[in-house]
Amino acid sequence: MEKYERINRELVHKGAIIDYYQDTIKIPNGNIAKWDYIKHKGAAAVVAVKDDGKLLMVRQYRNALDRETLEIPAGGLNSVDEPTDIAAARELEEEAGYTAGKLEMLISIRTTVAFCDEKIDVYLATDLKRSKQHLDEDEYLDVETYSIEELIQMVYDCKIQDGKTVAALLAYYNKIK
Repeated sequence: MEKYERINRELVHKGAIIDYYQDTIKIPNGNIAKWDYIKHKGAAAVVAVKDDGKLLMVRQYRNALDRETLEIPAGGLNSVDEPTDIAAARELEEEAGYTAGKLEMLISIRTTVAFCDEKIDVYLATDLKRSKQHLDEDEYLDVETYSIEELIQMVYDCKIQDGKTVAALLAYYNKIK
């Protein structure tokens, strides 16, 4: 593959969750291109499996889609240096109100490689113990439980479309089958 060269990266907007840049890139044929780039501090998520085999899911409103979605518990890192297993454990308790006796890496995904560097590490959480939700002030969500078979069917029925959730559910289903 021929070499691409970044000539410039200009911060356009610094946001609470993402920073938006415009990059100037010299492409292999010598032309100059302007590409959008979104820097994300990273995130962690959990496939939380109760002792009865049911998975904890959260239903919440997503502004970008203007509707509710069904997702695995997840959230952004507090800093780029925060270990993702710590963030995953925190998000499980904050969003679902459970702690995990065992947390193991399941899958790591890059959500939108065309313009964003977001990385989400997804953990499998088992040996769950009931705790208490600690939702952020702007967060309102419901915790629901489903079998993996029900969730996989929802993926194929296009009822679950969130990328991290789809990837995580399919990875977990493959792991147990």
